[in-house]
Amino acid sequence: MMGCIYRRGKTYWIKYFRHGKQFAESTHTDKVEIAKRILKTREGEISEGKMPSVCFDRIGFDELIEDYLTDYRINGKRTVKRAERCAKFLLTEFQGMRAPEITTTAIKRYIEKRMNKNIANATINRELAAIKRAFNLGARCTPPKVSRVPYIPMLKENNVRKGFIEHEAYLALREAMPEYLKPVLTFGYFTGWRKAEILNLEWSQVNLREGIVRLEPGETKNSEGRTLYVEPELWDLLKYLHKNRRMDSLFVFNCNGKKIGDFRKSWDSACAVAGNSGLLFHDLRRSAIRNMVRAGVSERVAMTITGHKTRCVFDRYNIVSQDDLKDAALKRQQFTEKQDGWLQNGYNLPKNEKRLVTLNVANP
Repeated sequence: MMGCIYRRGKTYWIKYFRHGKQFAESTHTDKVEIAKRILKTREGEISEGKMPSVCFDRIGFDELIEDYLTDYRINGKRTVKRAERCAKFLLTEFQGMRAPEITTTAIKRYIEKRMNKNIANATINRELAAIKRAFNLGARCTPPKVSRVPYIPMLKENNVRKGFIEHEAYLALREAMPEYLKPVLTFGYFTGWRKAEILNLEWSQVNLREGIVRLEPGETKNSEGRTLYVEPELWDLLKYLHKNRRMDSLFVFNCNGKKIGDFRKSWDSACAVAGNSGLLFHDLRRSAIRNMVRAGVSERVAMTITGHKTRCVFDRYNIVSQDDLKDAALKRQQFTEKQDGWLQNGYNLPKNEKRLVTLNVANP
């Protein structure tokens, strides 16, 4: 059945059908030619197998965000609380708006408002990523809820931390730590494991006879299992903790038998006493990686131990220290002095190298 145009008061309305279902919408005009063009557009969309635009106009941003949060919940994502925080801030700006009204211009206005409140670029980017994810989910629905995903400009982030801790500073920090946190610090410094992975570790995951600690699939950030062969110092630490454990506690690292919770205040106080104010527990992670590389552990093995999945993340953490830079300068100086010796005693060089030096001297 073809569509038709009719009037309601002074305004023209159009009616058309898709898969036997009737659609009616106002053209918001009293000019019949404009109404005809709108009807022709709708019929063209239907003939191409597309949903008529009026269907997309009825979808609100609130519905897209609720679908976004539902996706987090049903997939058991660990960052659901962060997603809920992002949704809260987005709804303060876009609540009640229709999906087609969320344009790049509207998004830029939101970015500007957040920046005026001195919100970090990284935080704003997480909120922008939530908008993009919500629209992508809407586009994948059957039938789709949005006809397009708006272009969303992302902000430049400069939040790569460069903190790490040398061995002497680690010893001073361990001395300043409360007794129940010293084992946590030591394990984190040597293994580079994430804080949650350490605090959630149970005795059932530790094989003291073989000196092995296991993280089962699903217990890590990337959901992949890991096996750690501990070195003598950690082995002794685990045996000591096991010998003095409370029988009613499942956790390797605990405080009076209970799982250790948030210890930021204790951590910050100990860092201040040890002269390392501003140090984060996550800084132990990059310190462990750098120490492994210095010790000759291959990068791939180091990534397996610490649980890094992508090469780019590993490169961000493999940070050189001032001592590394000084050592590089010393090696350059030694190489320069060796070259000077070659120029003065070219006859001592192998034949090919001697010829190269002679050519360089002859053709300065």
